[in-house]
Amino acid sequence: MGAIASRYRVSNAGLTNADIQNIENANKRENPGTLDELHKKTKDVLPVNFEGGKLMVNKGISNHFQMSHTLTMSSMQNGYKLGATYIGTKQISPTEAFPVVLGDVDPAGNVNFNLIHQLTQDVRVKVAAQVQECKLSATQGTVEYKGSDYTLALAVGKPDCSDKSSVFVGHYLQSVSKHLTLGAELVYQSSARIAGGEVAIASAAARYTMDDSEVSATLGAASFHVCYFKQASEQLQVRKYRNKYTIYLRISIRVVMIVFTVPWETNIPKDHATRSINITSSLEIGSSCICTQ
Repeated sequence: MGAIASRYRVSNAGLTNADIQNIENANKRENPGTLDELHKKTKDVLPVNFEGGKLMVNKGISNHFQMSHTLTMSSMQNGYKLGATYIGTKQISPTEAFPVVLGDVDPAGNVNFNLIHQLTQDVRVKVAAQVQECKLSATQGTVEYKGSDYTLALAVGKPDCSDKSSVFVGHYLQSVSKHLTLGAELVYQSSARIAGGEVAIASAAARYTMDDSEVSATLGAASFHVCYFKQASEQLQVRKYRNKYTIYLRISIRVVMIVFTVPWETNIPKDHATRSINITSSLEIGSSCICTQ
């Protein structure tokens, strides 16, 4: 034991405390986030396509309260929504404060409500509810615990005692190394409408992160998803562009179907615009442009 300790001291004799600290920081495993955010970089690039247009006006009432007006014009959905967002005074980080309460209502009385609160430095709760035609149509509650290099989450969706139905979802995500993250998900649903009264589905997840790219995948009983994200360039010609492209592959196992999507996003800070386009394996082309003032 003494010989091992002696060799260790000799091998580190030329390193300063700052060098040792830099080595430890380079190999340090960080919190991987939640399983819901596994494909976030790829899905953020995917354009939200619909026929028509949307106009959104945000107005800050105070440092903690904001109102929004949204007008949607399309063949699928037309109408106006009034939204509100409240951000509390509990400062967790320079960019995060809690609780966060947000919701919107349309002229028909349909309401969407979301609450996010950080109870402690490691525990976060989320509550979501939806009211349609004066009836509570959907509810969900989530508790997340974030450790130094892992995240554990449990979600409960629309428990109904009269119908004896409920949905429970458990997530676990672990940083195996600085670049590799592994995780698993278990979904349990009970309902009188399901054969046997209950069903459980397990799936696995993985993500490998590099300096300017990322590969993520999920494998379940019925599907296999693979995402590849790449930061293409930071500058193009004279004006500053931030280009991102991704590859999104979705394979349905039960029904043999493969969907291959290649989205591309260009962010132009000078024009306050973000342009996105995607092409699928079935030759469907979609694009969107978001302008802010």
